[in-house]
Amino acid sequence: MLDKLEPIAIKFEEVRQKLADPSVMQDMKEYTRLSKEYKELEDVKKVYDAYKNVLSNLENTKNILATERDDEMREMAKMELDELEDSKERLEEEIKVLLVPKDPEDGKDVLLEIRAGTGGDEASIFAGDLFRMYSAYCANKGFKTELISMSEGTAGGFKEVVMQVKGDQVYGTLKYESGVHRVQRVPKTESQGRVHTSAASVAVLPEVDEVDVSINPADLKVDTFRASGAGGQHVNKTESAIRITHVPTGVVVECQEGRSQHKNREIAMGYLRSKLYEQANAARHAEISDKRKSLVSTGDRSAKIRTYNYPQGRVTDHRIGLTLYNLDAIVGGDVDQVIEKLKMAEQSEKLSAMEGL
Repeated sequence: MLDKLEPIAIKFEEVRQKLADPSVMQDMKEYTRLSKEYKELEDVKKVYDAYKNVLSNLENTKNILATERDDEMREMAKMELDELEDSKERLEEEIKVLLVPKDPEDGKDVLLEIRAGTGGDEASIFAGDLFRMYSAYCANKGFKTELISMSEGTAGGFKEVVMQVKGDQVYGTLKYESGVHRVQRVPKTESQGRVHTSAASVAVLPEVDEVDVSINPADLKVDTFRASGAGGQHVNKTESAIRITHVPTGVVVECQEGRSQHKNREIAMGYLRSKLYEQANAARHAEISDKRKSLVSTGDRSAKIRTYNYPQGRVTDHRIGLTLYNLDAIVGGDVDQVIEKLKMAEQSEKLSAMEGL
């Protein structure tokens, strides 16, 4: 185990030294990147130090048992040996999890898209519920959110809403939410009291740098327009909203929430890069999904992943067969109850794959 951890511990020291370099501290982009890497490596370094310490103590304790003649000392050494063996076993399980290959995109910020699906006005209302659920969840996690664009539903909620989410390991946390979410309840628009099934789709797109996606400015059609909906008097009176069409692919993005046309264009370009990046990687994600037969994160945005049943207060995640009877808490923002179990399921899949090699 130590030989697998040692290169990571060496890398941690290298990153730590770079962070102390005054020239790096002046380059905010590089400093931010190294700080994220430092935080990721720090957990491994702590376990590495603890594991080394346990192995050293185990060796010393075994030496005491081999040489000590005093019965009381031997008894104490035996008790310590049992505790150390337990610690060694626990740390080895922890190390296995830490050594599971991580998605390099996990540390990225995201653009979260929610779109009303089947179900008419009720689908838009449900999309609004999902938007509030994720807004509350992100606030609880300490993530920073910013509304990018929205199209309001005629009876409330949204036909489509997009928000930017920034923070620590945002994509690694929210990526499990991509897919179709269904709701079963009596809509506000239903006069007969019948339960309807409606749907909304969620897409979690990692934000990518300009180096990841190259866009030819000649391929872009840029339009300005007045923002619609809530946004303050200034936003609605000026043509600060931006719509960018990538002509070769037909991908269209909008940003209408900022006061500045320049800022909206910058955000819209980032959104476009993420959409084109996702499109380019769709085949790769499908291939990975086919190979792993993963039930957790297939990358298939059309897959039905979760049902929110209001009459029974039930939330069911179909990928792992998880059913919870605390719908109000989850819709109120306590989505971690589901996400943490999805993370564990994916870790188990990856561990099984590693052990099968």
